[in-house]
This record gives sequence, C-alpha cells and structure tokens, in this order.
Amino acid sequence: MKSGLFTRRTGALLFICAFLGLFAAPAAGFDIVSAGLDSLQTEHGGFALEHSQGERSAIIDSVSGEYSRSSIISGMTGNSANSDSWEPTGGDPAEPAVTTVPTTAPALMSGDVEKILAVREAYQTRSRISQLSAYNRIPRGVPEGPAAPVNNSSAVGDPMSVVEANNRFAFEMYHRLAGDPGNAGENIFFSPFSISAALAITGEGARGQTADEIWSVFHFPEDATVMREGYASIMAAINRGASGYILRTANALWAEQTYPFLPEYLSTADQHYDAKTSNLDFVGHPEESRVIINDWVEEQTEDLIQDLIPPGVINPDTRLVITNAIYFKGTWVKQFDPESTSNDNFRTASGEIVQVPMMQRTDEDAVYGYAETDRLQALSMPYASDDEHTLSMIVILPKDGDLEAVQEFLDADTLENIRSSLASKQVEVYFPRFTMETKYSLAEALCSMGMPTAFSPQADFSGMDGTGCLLISDVIHQAFVEVNEEGTEAAAATAVVMELTAYIPPEPVPVFRADHPFIFFIQDDETGNILFMGRVANPATS
Repeated sequence: MKSGLFTRRTGALLFICAFLGLFAAPAAGFDIVSAGLDSLQTEHGGFALEHSQGERSAIIDSVSGEYSRSSIISGMTGNSANSDSWEPTGGDPAEPAVTTVPTTAPALMSGDVEKILAVREAYQTRSRISQLSAYNRIPRGVPEGPAAPVNNSSAVGDPMSVVEANNRFAFEMYHRLAGDPGNAGENIFFSPFSISAALAITGEGARGQTADEIWSVFHFPEDATVMREGYASIMAAINRGASGYILRTANALWAEQTYPFLPEYLSTADQHYDAKTSNLDFVGHPEESRVIINDWVEEQTEDLIQDLIPPGVINPDTRLVITNAIYFKGTWVKQFDPESTSNDNFRTASGEIVQVPMMQRTDEDAVYGYAETDRLQALSMPYASDDEHTLSMIVILPKDGDLEAVQEFLDADTLENIRSSLASKQVEVYFPRFTMETKYSLAEALCSMGMPTAFSPQADFSGMDGTGCLLISDVIHQAFVEVNEEGTEAAAATAVVMELTAYIPPEPVPVFRADHPFIFFIQDDETGNILFMGRVANPATS
C-alpha cells in the first residue's frame, strides 16, 4: 500500500465522517419533563389533567420506557432522528439495526407525546448551551438558531457559487495529490463534488476557527442560504432522473444511538442536503454497524464500492459517520467501434513504452468540441442525453508530452477559458481504453491545505452536539472509473471519521492522439461543475 493511496478491486468515491463522543448528554429533569403535561388537554388517552407526581412519572415512564425519543418522533414525522438519554428498555441488544418506528405511543395521543418531547428537548438544548456557551461560536455565514423548514423539491437556488467553490477545490486537491511523492507517476482519480458535499455537511456543525478553516479550504459561500440552496439545487439536478445516462448522488448520517446530537443540526442535514439520519449501535456492535454502512454504499454505487470502511475504523468511540456517494454511467454520443480498437504504444511520464488498447474515431462523423494552444490540445466528448441537460468528458493533452508543465498553470479559470473556446470540428481521435481504481486517506492533504484544527483536540464541532468534544480522525475517499468504446462508468464516495476528542472544417483535420499522460474531467455542460477529475499516467495499470 502506497502512502496516502491504496487501490482496491472495487471502485467509487466515498467520504465517511465518524464522530466519536466523550460523554453523554445530561438527562432532562423530571420536573421539566413533567411540566409538559400541564399543556395537555383535560382528557387524552385516559389520563386527566390533574395527576399526582406518581401518576405523572408513570405516564413519562410509559412513553420513555417502551420507545426511544427517536422512534416516537419518527412515528410522528416520518423522519429519522437521533436517540438521546431516553433509550428503549426492550429488544435484543445484539441487534444493531436502525431504530424501529412505532405506530402509536402508549396511552397518549400523538399531540400529547409531541408536547412532552418538545418541552424536554427545549430543556436539554438550553441546558447544553448554557453550560457550554464558550464552545458555541457561530461560523461565518451560518445563522444562529435552527434552520427554517425548507422543501427540497422547491429549493431552486442559484448553484453557481457552489460550482465555483467546488471547481476551485477540485484543482487544489488535484495539485496536492499530484505533488505527493507517493503518487509520482501514478494515475489519479477522485470526485471533488463528493468530497465537498460531505465536508459541507460536516462544516454545518463546525464553529469558530474550525469552521473558518473548512470554509477557506472548500471556498464555501459566506452566506449559508446561498450555500444550502446551491447544494440543494445541484443535487436536485443530479438526481432528476434524466434519460440517456444515469447520474445520482446520495448523502446519509449514521449516528450512535445513545449520543444526543442537536436536532437543529440533523434537521439542517436533512432539509438542505437530503441526508437522513439512521441510528446504529457503534458502542455495542461496531462491526455490525460497519457492515450496514458498507451495504448502503454498495447499493448506491451499483456494487462498485465494496467494504469501503475497513475493519477497525468503526469502534466504540465512533459517534457519527457522514457518507456521500455518487454514481455515473453514460454512453458516448460518438461511440467507438470495438473492431477499430487495437493495441498501440503509450509513453508514460518516465518514458516507458507500454501497450494499451487504443480506441479510434477517424471517420467524417467524428465531430467533437476541440481547441488547442501552443502547449496543449483540448477535446470534449459528450455523453448521450435525451434532453438539453448534458455531461461531457473534457481531456487536456499536452502537445510535447510534458504533463507537469501543463498542470502547473491549470486551474478552474483556465479550464473555463478552455471550455468556452471549444469549437465543433472534425477530429481524428485516438484514445486509450482504461479502468482506474483509487483510494485515498485525505486527512494529511486537508491539513496541509489549511484545515488542521478539525483533526486536532482543539476542534470545535459544537454545532453538532453542543459540546467541543468531537474531532475528525480521518477522511477516506475511494473512486472507480472505466472508459471503453461504449462510454464511461464512474463512482465515488467520501468518508469523514470523527472521534471524541458550429462546424468549421479544419485544414488539416487535427489529430488527437492520447498516447501519453493526460488530464480528464467529467463535467456538467450547463454549469461546468466538475463531478470527477483524474490523470491518466499509465492506462495499463488500474
């Protein structure tokens, strides 16, 4: 295993954020919980307004003893929530499954239960904030207090601020990976969008310097509404179900069932990032919990990512795992004829000559978006789509074979200038068929890029739980891409682990012969959003 990079049989990018807690939240006082009964109607579920202390205790125990707070709320709202100090007393402790949702609460009407829980929840939140106010610094752009309810289906904010942020981060992460001695001469592939989406959810819970550093590294918009609506808009576009290609992304939160995360944080993740929360038993059954998360990743990536989280990463100190997965499968508008593919030479960065299957289109219908300068050629190969929303692979090929010289000046602005200069031309295209699988631990890279505090005991993620006791222990990213005559299949996932502490005939027809290292992107043609990015140094290796 190379430092910072390890390859696997399966592919896809995945970020997992696991938070490890140091202590449990204090239980609500009986008097505060009991006070909720005072707001009930005179008769509900057979209980009168006037109750003795013993009767009140029996009512509260009947609710809290049989069902966890999360299961009751889930039954009322249809959404998952985290458990807190009200835990189920029944059930098999060997089962790490997601909390079961009851149909009704015992003896009390739904409105009664909601009122009791609301009183208790407000008490707990006030208690934590009052005791730990020193930790509750608000990051730039994040409004104080719980977010207003948002309907995801109507979140149509302008995504360009988020697109620009993601693309800036994409090149900075690429340069960091390309500059790593462990990656010298190696292929590179990752999904900047998967990484930034996972860290956006993480950043929602960061405060103070921790938040400032995350915002700086990922170039997130200062305004929280712009950021949230931007991500909601992009995710809605990705998941709109367009025909012609398959593209989807998903987020999820996996919470330790006994740890009291702030309801407003879980609500923000759900409402703005479509990240539902599921409860798992990390403390008692870490290995079973790991399997459940990995199964979700496999399902989201068509089994391209298997066993994303290795054994031992989930442990009894894990408090939260935040996952993002993205999957793409598309066919070329101009497909290559497999009969025309033949073995040809490819010159690697070290000068080594290797044999690779070289696809080719040299016919009159081989019309692509094309541009060139004195130093490089650029080619856009679109994927088939049945509507106006399209994706393309953009390839940057150095003319003299010196990829390092080209990547030195390549950034988001340069790529956008290249995209805008592409013109429809007949091009003779020679392009290698390849498969690439990568896996990175990004903790060191992200620290060096400017966010070390999030990985240190000084980390402040109090926006998640009201304490300053969570930190990121690792960020794992795994990716897979296959390019062939038909098209492209790619997947990616991210894991952040946290612990307690027009046609113009050319003369002559240009030849785009990708027989030496090149950089490629899979982009949204409308916004320019970089979904995947990579470097082919040697297509003969995966």
